Amino acid sequence: MEKKKIFFSILTAIVLMISIFLYMNKDKFVYVGSVDIIEVDCSKKRQILSEVYESDQRIRKSNELIKYGKEDHRNQELVISIIEKCGMPTLNEVTQKHMTAIWLGLQHSNKKNRKKYFPQIEEAVENGNLSKQQYALMKDRMLMDEGKPQIYGSQIKNGKLYKLENPETVNERRKEMGMGTIEEYLKYFDIEFNPN
Repeated sequence: MEKKKIFFSILTAIVLMISIFLYMNKDKFVYVGSVDIIEVDCSKKRQILSEVYESDQRIRKSNELIKYGKEDHRNQELVISIIEKCGMPTLNEVTQKHMTAIWLGLQHSNKKNRKKYFPQIEEAVENGNLSKQQYALMKDRMLMDEGKPQIYGSQIKNGKLYKLENPETVNERRKEMGMGTIEEYLKYFDIEFNPN
């Protein structure tokens, strides 16, 4: 009986400490929930996409992981709302930076949205509005989402190269997509490529 009292006292103290921590840091934790279609002014899509691009790059350079969820969620809503309300932009309407903002918003989205909007990404690549490299990165991320081997070797998981389909020919596939060799790429992550 005494052990039960001690256990519940410790458990109560832990719950209380976690509650206090969460309350004191409540502004840092945001429930991002579902991505909603929001009002966007199509005549201002260049300005909106510039803000999305700057926001995405700023949070990734800052390494403040707590901000990622909130910023990425907002960027996703803006990008998806532009696609839904204004149509997928092209380089006739916006700059390469703006097209990259569309790609970043979707690449850093959840797997459901990546899958839903991937046909627009494919079409943008076919029409020269996005690069083959951007296609490869998103395709690999989607395969990883599904637990399948990646094709181009762009995804790292837990400090290791995520499983790769036909590793012996990966550099041929990467070259077709305008990407450097897998060995060069993995040097950035201090990972040695082992095709076996």
